[in-house]
Amino acid sequence: MSGVALRGVVKRYGETSVIHGVDLDIADGEFCVFVGPSGCGKSTLLRMVAGLEETSEGRIMIGDRDVTRADPAERGVAMVFQTYALYPHMTVSENMGFGLRMTGHPKAEIREKVKRASRILKLDDYLGRKPAALSGGQRQRVAIGRAIVRGPEVFLFDEPLSNLDAELRVEMRVEIARLHKEIGATMIYVTHDQVEAMTMADKIVVLRAGRVEQVGAPMDLYRDPDNRFVAGFIGSPSMNFLDGRVSGGAVEVPSLGRSVRPPVDLPAEGTAVTIGLRPEFLSVDPAGSTHGIELTEALGGVSYAYLRAESGDRVVVEERGDDRSDEDARVGVSFDPERAMVFDAGSGARVR
Repeated sequence: MSGVALRGVVKRYGETSVIHGVDLDIADGEFCVFVGPSGCGKSTLLRMVAGLEETSEGRIMIGDRDVTRADPAERGVAMVFQTYALYPHMTVSENMGFGLRMTGHPKAEIREKVKRASRILKLDDYLGRKPAALSGGQRQRVAIGRAIVRGPEVFLFDEPLSNLDAELRVEMRVEIARLHKEIGATMIYVTHDQVEAMTMADKIVVLRAGRVEQVGAPMDLYRDPDNRFVAGFIGSPSMNFLDGRVSGGAVEVPSLGRSVRPPVDLPAEGTAVTIGLRPEFLSVDPAGSTHGIELTEALGGVSYAYLRAESGDRVVVEERGDDRSDEDARVGVSFDPERAMVFDAGSGARVR
């Protein structure tokens, strides 16, 4: 297996740049997730690693090899797409071994590799079936098995769970995470779903408009985002962002009806800033009357109260246990100021 390194990688279509000088190191055996909104360049970057998109500038290294201009077949990668792309007239076994047959591998070797992949993916009972007789999750496992039998240095996944329903997505997340632990391969996984990113990744790369916003372990990004974009994208529900202004060594926040003293060095008096508070760091105060409860989402052991401040701003508060706030009630909001993050109102950069 091998790691992947990107050095000043740029992608242009004519005069339009869509990837802007990306530098990134993915360690050997690491599970790295590219995450970001639609159109941010995550699939384009993955396809550049695969060799399916030409690199306009920069270098792509796999292990100690410069593969920037290498053909896809020479890069030692295998890709799993959003669509299964299985041959309907072939059995599971034939689909999984097809690539090796095309490259002239001996039949005995193909059988052994298919057998190993089917054991890893729990497909032994389905080897004789054709894709039409499989569920969506089973078809996606066959597509992953087809990649495994090739024995690549790097696995590339391009939103492989997008076509599955919610229950199957959870099941396949577990399967892919287990697969990574079992075979220890380097994996790069693209998704727009930050829940997938948080639950599967060793390292998350947050992309926006073809640029890397931040790279780090899932909980590091959650607890210590560099800017408002990362803070809002990582975490579900999203962080609350409330307008404020520095005054008297604190931040006046109209939507909270109070001043907040975060544990940071604040900018100059009168500077506009944004206060960030995650829903789990807020509590409903029944004795208060600064916010009206518009909606309560009960999800079992946790619920989310959607509050509307007198200023018109919405605030989401997480509640746990059996007690739920009543809709249409007037309540206050309490929190620990140590949990508040401060962002520059203009650039969105974190004030530390």
